[in-house]
Amino acid sequence: VQLQASGGGLVQPGGSLRLSCAVSGTIFRLKDIGWFRQAPGKERHLVATITFGGTAWVAHPVEDRFTVSRDNAKNTAYLQINNLKPEDTARYYCKMMRSDYWGQGTQVTVSS
Repeated sequence: VQLQASGGGLVQPGGSLRLSCAVSGTIFRLKDIGWFRQAPGKERHLVATITFGGTAWVAHPVEDRFTVSRDNAKNTAYLQINNLKPEDTARYYCKMMRSDYWGQGTQVTVSS
């Protein structure tokens, strides 16, 4: 099983990014996927999940700016982040929930 996160980068405040998590080696459509982030010097924490059935959850207080989705035909989950803020700067990881499988992370840096 492999998870490949991508889509991060350096963005100005107010910008948007769409992170992708490409999954291989398993039946993706049967798996729940989570997105976590870890800022420098801080613990990694969960920011969004999407179930195999497509039920989405986003943590407070980013639920008005983050959207999680999936495309089972592409074996890929997404995290759309709008109106990026400096405090969103972190490494973003995807994870197959209820497993030990993580992606390698993708760095998001928000700075002017």
